[in-house]
Parts: sequence; C-alpha cells; structure tokens
Amino acid sequence: MCRLTAVGVLMLILCQAAQALHFSTVIVDAGHGGADGGAVWSGLIEKKLCLDVAKRLETALRARGVRTVMTRGTDNTVSLDTRVKMANRHRGAVFVSIHFNAHRDRSISGMETHYRSSNGRTLARAIQRSLDARVTGINRGVDHADYKVLRSTQMPAALVECGFISNRAEAARCATAAHRQKLAEAIASGILAARS
Repeated sequence: MCRLTAVGVLMLILCQAAQALHFSTVIVDAGHGGADGGAVWSGLIEKKLCLDVAKRLETALRARGVRTVMTRGTDNTVSLDTRVKMANRHRGAVFVSIHFNAHRDRSISGMETHYRSSNGRTLARAIQRSLDARVTGINRGVDHADYKVLRSTQMPAALVECGFISNRAEAARCATAAHRQKLAEAIASGILAARS
C-alpha cells in the first residue's frame, strides 16, 4: 500500500491549488450555426443541438452567479475568427465550445473533451470528470487538439464533444431535452469545479 507522508499531502494540496483556474466569466460557444450545420445524422443537426445545450449551459451558469458571454444565441453563421476575437476581448474568462460528434463507424459512442494548453487541460479534465459522473454514456477522456478556438483563444479553453449522433442509441438520448439538460448541468458543474 502506498502512503503519503505529511509533506507529500501538503505538496499534493499545493499542486491542486496551483492548478485551480481564476475566472469570473465563461465564454459559451455553440458550435457551427447558420450555413454550417455540422454533423447531420439520425434526423439530428449538430448546430441545433449545440445551440440548445449552450443556452442551457448559459442558464445553469447564470443561476450559479457566473457571468456568461455567448458567441451566438441564434442560428446564425459566426466564423471561427469572430468567435476567437469575441472571446479575447474578455479578461478573467474561460472558453467552452459545445459540439456533438459523428463517425462512419456507427458503433462508436461517448463523450470527450479537448484542450490545447495546460490550463485548458485543467478545465477539460474537470468538465470530463463531471460528465462521466452525471451523464449516461462512455467516457472517452480528454485529448490534446489543435482546433482554432483552442489554439487562438488567450484563456483556458476546452471543446466538449457531447456524444456521437451517428450512434443510434446515443442519438436517441441526445434528441431528448432531458439528456441535453443533464449535459448542460454537468458541463456547468465541471467548469465550476475547475475554479479556485
């Protein structure tokens, strides 16, 4: 059995405290939109699911006293450059982009969260842990990625893939308002768990 010494416990506490993020605003990015529908499977359109979860996330965060900024609040086209510029105008913020996944292999399912920076990894891990604890589905973990919204934002950033709409069972869950509400609540709890 591995035992931590008092010094080891103190080091662990200090390390966790150092990794906590300091922010007062969450930039909520609903992926795709307008002319960009994203993935279309099982009668579902990714852009609509993203906007619905993003709005629910905004509501959940505001209910907890967190300031939010939406990159889009309607079904309109917003370029990646515009999303990044909007986000970078805000100090003391984190950026969370909402997406749904798809794959030709329809057996693949699960939720995953992407990051690029070390602070982004802290945010992504907290969100993924919360999703795993609160939402039905396979935990696909966190992964380093080079998406524009992760690479060009000047703050901790994470991109959440809420499930594979190409998988019939997962698509059926994602089609329900109750499941999308669980996703939003879990993401909100994960974001707050990352904050000091």
